[in-house]
Amino acid sequence: MDAKVKDSELVKERNPQVSSTTFTEAPVNASGHHQELDRNFNLLSICALAITSGNTWVALGGSVTVAIYDGGPPGVLYEFIAVSMFYWLIAASIAELASAMPSAGGVYHWASITAGRHGRICGFFAGHINFLAWIFGLAATAQIAAAQVVSMYAAFHPAFVTQRWHVFVAYLIFTWIPCFLVLFANKLLPMFESIGGFLIISGVFITIVVCASMPDVHATNDFVWRDWQNSTGYTSNGFVFLLGMLNGAFAVGTPDVVSHLAEEIPRPTKNIPKAILAQFVVGFISSFAYLISLFYSISDLNSVLDSRYLFPLATIYDQATNSASGTVGLLVLAFLPNFIALIGVFITSSRMFWTLARDNATPFASTFAKVSKTYKNPFNSVLFCAVISTILGCIYLGSSTAFNAFVGSFVVLSSLSYLAAILPHLLNRRSGIKPGWFWMPGAIGFVVNTVACLYIITFIVIFCFPFSLPVSASTMNYASLMIGGLSLFVVGFWFLRKGAYEGPKYIPLDAEILAADAI
Repeated sequence: MDAKVKDSELVKERNPQVSSTTFTEAPVNASGHHQELDRNFNLLSICALAITSGNTWVALGGSVTVAIYDGGPPGVLYEFIAVSMFYWLIAASIAELASAMPSAGGVYHWASITAGRHGRICGFFAGHINFLAWIFGLAATAQIAAAQVVSMYAAFHPAFVTQRWHVFVAYLIFTWIPCFLVLFANKLLPMFESIGGFLIISGVFITIVVCASMPDVHATNDFVWRDWQNSTGYTSNGFVFLLGMLNGAFAVGTPDVVSHLAEEIPRPTKNIPKAILAQFVVGFISSFAYLISLFYSISDLNSVLDSRYLFPLATIYDQATNSASGTVGLLVLAFLPNFIALIGVFITSSRMFWTLARDNATPFASTFAKVSKTYKNPFNSVLFCAVISTILGCIYLGSSTAFNAFVGSFVVLSSLSYLAAILPHLLNRRSGIKPGWFWMPGAIGFVVNTVACLYIITFIVIFCFPFSLPVSASTMNYASLMIGGLSLFVVGFWFLRKGAYEGPKYIPLDAEILAADAI
């Protein structure tokens, strides 16, 4: 029997909705679709994208004043260690699925396959929830960049009073400039990401040296490592520790970011797991060292918590350098990789939406599924992500509380999408798919997947608790409301689209219908 005919029959068996002649015309990639995007990235640039888009130390610095309430500096450090350990297990679970099924759909594709006969609805839910998470991640990253720039201006103008519209204008700039770069400079994206990788590593190194060497007075060892400070209003320090892990999760909780570029890199079954490893190793080492140097440079914690800057990290830098120039210099070192991270998040969110569209899972699917022949990218999907981000920026202009309710749900939404892929894989005893280059053998895989799922299930609940007591409208954690409302939206949309929805297809890695560079 001809190899391609045999392979198409296997595809037909695992994907009953697909015609057995669908794949006999030309080689396909592991998503079951014909290759449309150029494989512009290499291992170096994809690792740089993972490190830059993960943006761990910048994200931690941006939320450090919020994190300090959950235990003070020791709480931030130990909570970061704890949450990183759990996310290493999630990342390993993601890496082996990405290695076995390297698809731009990421969790959307994996959930569709690992869930078996429930795969269509499970994948549909995972895909849309993951897309929403990345859109909110895009908005959060743009807002951080905007706050950084406004704070730089404020550092040189002590009388300046920050208004929300100042941030909104900067937010629009940092939404649309990266959008245009992704739209019109597709071939240059690997170069941008490589530059971003250099900036984020060199930036954290310089910042650590400055914060360690320039302060006139350093904080004490007790302040950094031992003085627990519970300022949340909760009486249980154990619960505060768990609640404080949210800040670390926001910084490290992006293990799927590079999986969505599986169709833009050669040998994705090997290179995607390597990029995930690089992201988590570099992210943890650089961020932990950064936090230590940051806390030792604090001379007045109360002024940090009551910072006049929209980006409170500027107050810590001011105490470290004792100069406006030094403060702005360190903010620039955080801003530059954050700007490059915006490009990576745009790529990720747009590829996620594009993969949904090409399976008829979105409105106007034929429009958003198109790949521009001129610019070699899903042009319409990129534009759509920029428009949604702009709408979220308008929400920020009207109410920062409402905006924070959306972007604050990023961790829970992304975690739910990971659970939708990992849990069915575990329940099916890790069988039914052909292992890729990276695979956790025997009991190791079962233990890693089990602990990862238990962590996600437990902390989805914990991360929905109010951040502090007593609760007010502005300090309430609206994650549970957002998750419930968005889930109902996705379920309703399922009933509208399920007739036309095709769903991803399972293509074994040894199938001869796969293109040579697809594995």
